[in-house]
Amino acid sequence: MDDDLTALVVADAREHMAKAVDHTQAEFGAVRTGRATPALVEHLKIEYYGTETELRQMAGFSVPEARLLVVSPYDKGALPAIEKALQSSDLGITPSNDGSVIRLSFPVPTEQRRKELVKVVKQKAEDGRVTVRNIRRSARHDLDAMQKEGDLSSDELERIEKDLDKFTQDHVAAIDKLLAHKEQELLEI
Repeated sequence: MDDDLTALVVADAREHMAKAVDHTQAEFGAVRTGRATPALVEHLKIEYYGTETELRQMAGFSVPEARLLVVSPYDKGALPAIEKALQSSDLGITPSNDGSVIRLSFPVPTEQRRKELVKVVKQKAEDGRVTVRNIRRSARHDLDAMQKEGDLSSDELERIEKDLDKFTQDHVAAIDKLLAHKEQELLEI
């Protein structure tokens, strides 16, 4: 029974750490690199028949060129609402509407802008690492409480904490790898 509880605490921590890495990766995807990618606009909220709807539920996306994103609404009647939402978004890009699709042409970011974006992704990576470490701390707190109650021996606690530290290091390394890739992507011309 107690082994099941410790295994549950460790499995829960591992799952939350993996989700923190996935969240960090999704945050990186929303940072504009000068390349067209649907991740930049797919979560944009559109006022559609009185309801806030994500753009990805209303349109398909294609990237015919590295710096061109084409948004094809499933309902052509939603075209003006989508165009308005894209214009008012923080993308800083004016959409081109031809009556059936919306084209977004991404300019090459300046060197200064790329360096600012690197700072942004470094902060997002640090937030991800802090989240992973907080998950480890929470799991350790639960395990310490189990030891104080006599449900866990000190040797067993030490072994589990080593495993927990290894998971933490692995997940922090995964975030660092994602950061290095994103930095390289941002700095290339």
